[in-house]
Amino acid sequence: MMEFDLGVVKEGLQADVIVVGAGPAGMCAAIAAAREGVSVILVEQGGFCGGMATRGLVGPFMTCYDSKGENMIIRGLFEEIVNRMVNKGFAIHPSLVHAGTAFTSWIVVGHEHVTPFEPEGLKLVMDEMLTEAGVKILYHTDFLRPLVEHHTITGILVNSKRGPEVIKGKVVIDCTGDGDVAARCDVPYEYGNEACNLVQPATMFFQISNVDSQAVEADIQANIHNFYRKDGVNYRSLHWRVSEARANGDWDLKRVSIGLFRMPKADEWCVNTSRIMGVDSTDNESLTNAEIEGRKQADMIFKFLRKYVPGCENARLKATASYIGIRESRHIQGDYRLTGEDLISAKVPEDSILLAANSVDVHGRFGPTSNEYVPIQGDYYGVPYRSLLPKGVEQLLIAGRCVSADSTAAGAIRVMPPCMGMGQAAGTAAALAVKEGCSVRQLNTSLLQDVLKGNNVYL
Repeated sequence: MMEFDLGVVKEGLQADVIVVGAGPAGMCAAIAAAREGVSVILVEQGGFCGGMATRGLVGPFMTCYDSKGENMIIRGLFEEIVNRMVNKGFAIHPSLVHAGTAFTSWIVVGHEHVTPFEPEGLKLVMDEMLTEAGVKILYHTDFLRPLVEHHTITGILVNSKRGPEVIKGKVVIDCTGDGDVAARCDVPYEYGNEACNLVQPATMFFQISNVDSQAVEADIQANIHNFYRKDGVNYRSLHWRVSEARANGDWDLKRVSIGLFRMPKADEWCVNTSRIMGVDSTDNESLTNAEIEGRKQADMIFKFLRKYVPGCENARLKATASYIGIRESRHIQGDYRLTGEDLISAKVPEDSILLAANSVDVHGRFGPTSNEYVPIQGDYYGVPYRSLLPKGVEQLLIAGRCVSADSTAAGAIRVMPPCMGMGQAAGTAAALAVKEGCSVRQLNTSLLQDVLKGNNVYL
């Protein structure tokens, strides 16, 4: 465990619940805990909330419906956030968005009712909701290490412009994405898919504007009958344009299609195409190299769009992500390890705190052009509370893509709506444990489920 001279550290900050990381899971964990009447401090290294949704420009929110696309099953805070963005003109409600359209990059399976949204709008909405809930927000604050006594976490050490500080808390929630708090508590974990010695590739998302969207859609519709899958590779949107560019020497990326997702504004699109293999998001040198390569790939893709794609001739680069899009890193070992078989067979454990139907989506296992997409064999599956409880340490919860799951299961629940649902559950559990005077591991899960259902969570 990291050592630090506590003699030069400021002390005094404290809260009932400390949330580390303000991505999709963390922002919901903080709001959920504060709404239960406990004090909450939210620690975030960046200057705003949203994580992959804002810093990473990842969009749209994937489906929040059951596998049949009939019922919205990820609700609670996720639905409230979406509704606020819709009311402010920052999002399109998922009930109005259908698979096989420009909003899903014309993908059908698993893409019914996604949610297009504007990242800048999400930043504003989250600041509002966190402030309304009474959360103390500490942006520009780096987590350094946990404070652990007798296998119980009692707070964290952070660093900021005002120097190192101790924050004391009764419960800590790790929403760092990479499981940094749990790992630094010496909780065991699997990194990526250790059996295959692989981690899912990273992506540099970017957004473009000033697009003639009607022309883009006309080109897709004229060629949509040529969508196909061969040798584990999907030949979908604009693969005919990619082939042309490759033949002309204007394309050397190991990608055959373009992930092009329309955003709420008619001329704006989110591009999910670049692919950087072997990125270790727990290593700053690896992240640095990935972002340099990601911007290089984004530049090539943008130039391709302007030169080869009808409707993109006058496109403008709106933004590249300020943080590389990470799909996979640590899978923290918890009291229950969710498996791909659990999800595909639509298993719903008794202590489920979230129901979801997101398909298993694994990129790059068989090379940089490959994709595996496996729908579930039922209406939905459950994520158990036990997967939020890391082994060997008390008063710590994990939420988001670092939860206790194998690489295959994580390929489904890593997307943002399930992460937001797990965050709400973790925040609620932390607050209830504080109020009940028990450990998070001893918390009555029936009580937790009742409170979640009272807060519009579908269980």
